[in-house]
Amino acid sequence: MEKNNGRKQQMMVWYIVMAVVGVLFFRGFYQDWQSVEPMPYSDFLTQLEAKNVKEVRIYGEQIRGELIRPGADGKKQFTVTRVDNRLADVLAAHKVKFTGVIESTYLRDILGWVLPTIFFFGVWMFLMRRMAEKGGGMGGMGGGFMSIGKSNAKVYVEKDIGVTFDDVAGVDEAKEELQEVVGFLRDPVSYGRLGARVPHGILLVGPPGTGKTLLARAVAGEAGVPFFSINGSEFVEMFVGVGAARVRDLFEQARKQAPAIIFIDEVDALGKARGSFGLGGHDEKEQTLNQLLAELDGFDSASGLVLLAATNRPEILDPALLRAGRFDRQILVDRPDKKGRIQILDVHLKKVKLAVDVDREQIAALTPGFSGADLANLVNEAATLATRRNHTAVTLDDFTGAVERIVAGLEKKNRLINPMEREVVAYHEMGHALVSIHLPGSEAVHKVSIIPRGIGALGYTISRPTEDRYLMTQEELERKMAVLLGGRAAEQLIFNRVTTGAADDLVRVSEIARSMVTRYGMSKKLGQLAYENGGHSFLAQPGAMPPEYRTYSEDTAKEIDQAVREIVDAAFKQATQILQEKRDALVSGAKILLEKETLTEDEVLAIAKG
Repeated sequence: MEKNNGRKQQMMVWYIVMAVVGVLFFRGFYQDWQSVEPMPYSDFLTQLEAKNVKEVRIYGEQIRGELIRPGADGKKQFTVTRVDNRLADVLAAHKVKFTGVIESTYLRDILGWVLPTIFFFGVWMFLMRRMAEKGGGMGGMGGGFMSIGKSNAKVYVEKDIGVTFDDVAGVDEAKEELQEVVGFLRDPVSYGRLGARVPHGILLVGPPGTGKTLLARAVAGEAGVPFFSINGSEFVEMFVGVGAARVRDLFEQARKQAPAIIFIDEVDALGKARGSFGLGGHDEKEQTLNQLLAELDGFDSASGLVLLAATNRPEILDPALLRAGRFDRQILVDRPDKKGRIQILDVHLKKVKLAVDVDREQIAALTPGFSGADLANLVNEAATLATRRNHTAVTLDDFTGAVERIVAGLEKKNRLINPMEREVVAYHEMGHALVSIHLPGSEAVHKVSIIPRGIGALGYTISRPTEDRYLMTQEELERKMAVLLGGRAAEQLIFNRVTTGAADDLVRVSEIARSMVTRYGMSKKLGQLAYENGGHSFLAQPGAMPPEYRTYSEDTAKEIDQAVREIVDAAFKQATQILQEKRDALVSGAKILLEKETLTEDEVLAIAKG
């Protein structure tokens, strides 16, 4: 407030000075204008003949001078506009009163200078505003070119956040780790009575959609402190030094409102390892990261500031960012287990009207590997589907349809498939289902359908795991491959030929078999060795990681290929053997599937039992 009052007083002084100068200037101009009388040119000639002109000053077409004796108006000063001499003689001979007039170009001159200036200034302002919108560093009344180095972090106060730990489910361990941050922000004196200090920085690590940002907001909501939220990419600019300036400005703003929380989402965009970019200039990124490291070095947690950051690619972060004293603590926010999925569903199901027979455990069993964001999307898809079907409440069938929509894609009932292809698809899907049912320890078959979905799926078989698994034995992997090859085995057994329908199955089988040989050491010939590390990225998908530099010989590579082939052949032989024994069930099941197009878990079990 004192600074604002000082600024107002300074502005008032300047206004007064400018007003006084303006009054004095216009007063002198007015007095000078009052003492000079415009005179017709004919009167000027008369005064010349009367020898009443004391002196004259010629300014181009204008003549200013002073009379010896005052004129009729009592003024000695005069101004007159020159007229051509020949014309003046003629007019004077005819005793005509005449005067010269200078055309005023004042308005034209003003428009000639002001309009282009306004135009170019408008273009400049438009370009600056567009740059501000793209760069994120300018905008509003306080924006513009001068605010390009300002941080544009979104600041939330307690009432704006509206999120607490009650709204976060399925990540109990992470919430326990963050409880002490809340305790420190609420009562830093009691928290530090034994000499403990809150970590300088806390890094939330986990796959996308697991609730890292929600956790950070919940910490601010529980502590009731200002929450500065910004994305790592908003620090990166085209101009060198802008990102570093924004980092400095962000920490300065947060220190003024301490205790507070600074949250940097997608910190990997800002903190990527230096020297990992290859050739080329990256001064802006490195300066921004260096500034963040400097701020963390001078970061005193006793001041009431807590730095939270989130990333799903911790493997690319700069080691200097992760050392002790900067990001002291890393908290894993992983995909929830079955219990966690039930808790997350409880949070999201409060917003929808459920049927009485909906079992949360069944929904959680259908969604292994789903993140919190996936489950929120699932509940919304189920509610949308129930509305489309004119249901009075959301049923378990709606959730099953939503799972199929998310996993397999959009149902395409209008896709025309010829009878021969439908028959092949029916035997293919029943092959998967029967092999899964008759292999002990396999996942339960939840649904079989030959209705096309997605881009290329002509049919699908959905399995429901009985429990979450984190370790798999060699026998379980072999059974999994046998189930995947059940479709190809059914085609070979019934039609004595194969089709392209098993392309995705073969890719998955090949990946499992190669991982068994090169990563898990499950080949007797090659021993207990790992020939590939498989990568560690949360985002890594099969085939997405770049090929590694091969550290083994050509002979070893040949043995690996042979061992992979033997494992896959053994799984295919196992699937074929089961279907040969259950040929009658395969044929009858395919016929029923062709008729109904979709079979439930109970119907498949009844067919398998004959």
